[in-house]
Amino acid sequence: MTRGPAPASVFAVELLAGLIRRGVSDIVVCPGSRSQALALAAAAAEEAGAIRLHVRVDERSAAFFALGLARETGMPAPVIVTSGTAVANLAPAAFEAHEGRVPFIALTADRPAALRGTRSNQTTTQFDMFGSAARLSLDVAPPTFAADGDIGRDPAQDPGRLAARAFAAALGFPGDMPAGPVQLNLQFVEPLSGTAGFERMIAEGFAAAGEEGAEARANAARNAALAPGSASRSDGQSFETYLPDPGGDGGYIHSDDALTVVVAGSGAGDEAEAFARDAGLPLLAEVVSGSRFGREAITAYASLIDAPDIGGLTERAIVFGHPTLTRQVPALLGRDDVEVVVVDPHSGDHYAPAAGARVVPSAVVAEGHDPRVHRRWLGVWVAADRELQRERSTVHEPDLDAARETGYKERNAYARAEVAVKREPVTRDMLVETVWRATWPHDRLVLAASRLVRVLDGLAPARKLTVHANRGLAGIDGTIATALGVAVASQVDPDPARAAGTTRVVIGDLALLHDAGSLLLPEEPELRPRIQLVVGNDGGGTIFDNLEVAETTPPEAFERVMRTPRKADLAALAAAYGWEYHLVETRGELERLFTAPVTGPTLVEVPLA
Repeated sequence: MTRGPAPASVFAVELLAGLIRRGVSDIVVCPGSRSQALALAAAAAEEAGAIRLHVRVDERSAAFFALGLARETGMPAPVIVTSGTAVANLAPAAFEAHEGRVPFIALTADRPAALRGTRSNQTTTQFDMFGSAARLSLDVAPPTFAADGDIGRDPAQDPGRLAARAFAAALGFPGDMPAGPVQLNLQFVEPLSGTAGFERMIAEGFAAAGEEGAEARANAARNAALAPGSASRSDGQSFETYLPDPGGDGGYIHSDDALTVVVAGSGAGDEAEAFARDAGLPLLAEVVSGSRFGREAITAYASLIDAPDIGGLTERAIVFGHPTLTRQVPALLGRDDVEVVVVDPHSGDHYAPAAGARVVPSAVVAEGHDPRVHRRWLGVWVAADRELQRERSTVHEPDLDAARETGYKERNAYARAEVAVKREPVTRDMLVETVWRATWPHDRLVLAASRLVRVLDGLAPARKLTVHANRGLAGIDGTIATALGVAVASQVDPDPARAAGTTRVVIGDLALLHDAGSLLLPEEPELRPRIQLVVGNDGGGTIFDNLEVAETTPPEAFERVMRTPRKADLAALAAAYGWEYHLVETRGELERLFTAPVTGPTLVEVPLA
């Protein structure tokens, strides 16, 4: 039995305290032997009130849960795992963090390097597991006590320095790299934990670190609030009006006659909307962009891009974020007659839709620019968009519209038609539009990678909502775990109004089943989230129905290996994991569903017509 503190525990405490001082407020732990010093240090930090601790049994779910926390808070939530396959299970979330530019820190416990290559139990090559996707990967030798009884202070392995480097790298500093994944691979030797006699000192240290972390987060929030809408640079690369002139005297092209659109993909946020508004340009904002609001936003942008007399006239596109939802946007940006400018403040990989695309760090509209210059161009898009919305609405409710016209002739025609409408089976359009309209600014909306997000993209009217989606790699994995992270983080938002919201998830049945293990929720003292999983159930991967493969493959083979039909009892699944369950089969039931408050984890199954 260890009579004093183990080097592993001293190291773990100092490492976590260093992360907490810099603003980390959430830590995710998966049980394991080799990682016990880190896990127990996290528990002590929670006891001291320095962090919120989240325990998950599955590393893959834990990683995506941490990703959701980071998407909502902007801060990394370190994930602690043991050695072996536990580390490999972090890879899907780490790669999504890389492509989605989300801060992510993996603290992976390992056996000593001397055991590698010997087939020692639970030992593998786990250092640098994320390869070139990682912003930082360090293989840290086992901590030991120096002659003075303190942890050895090799600068490369000092826990305080490691915490500083990991935190900065995950957020994209130094330099202008985007946020992304970091791995600290931490070798530990026996004794794997022990803090006898130092518990009070550890508690006081974590409490102090927590106070420093709260101040760091407050400072970060203040700086973000004071920051301008777009990055400012002094290198002559910022837009003034639209496009910098590399051949001029540091001057800019001020011509306003190019027929220009603003494209907003995932991660674009308020900046794209502000630029389109100030410039007076059509805003082609994906539903996952965080930019689909304001009078310039065009709902049916994908259809209008294909219109020769509208999208076909476009001469320039200013791109914010990472567009992924349509084929029309890449087609537009790939045209030889369209000048493409990508706004990206970070170095490294850029969204490159066309070989001749110019990448600039920021976009601002010149002082004195009059957005009314583009009034006619914007008006064409807005008028056509409104007409398409009217046509779509007419198609969706023909019986009710007919009843309005004949109501004077037949006293109860309207009432009977309204009843009939309420009994209609739920379609994809009806489902996603109802969820969109039922979501309020203080809520969170999480959109899975499925057919439903594309349907919503084509019909969601402009509204300022908080939308999250894993569009970095657009995979279906980890959607439930990500949404749970978003839900938990949102319910502790410092703003009471925002903390009062509900997290709604629009997800297909395959994406749900792919991450069913994440339905397992921890017991108290962890927060029980207000979350509503709205599952559009069409019995398989119907997203492939719209691809060419559906027309060129024998039906039997397509059905088995592409659509992969599944029949699962979602009511039983919800019951097994302790989730409230609702079956919604008609328009009326769907509308009533969103009039009731969500008080805890709820799974709503919606069979699609």
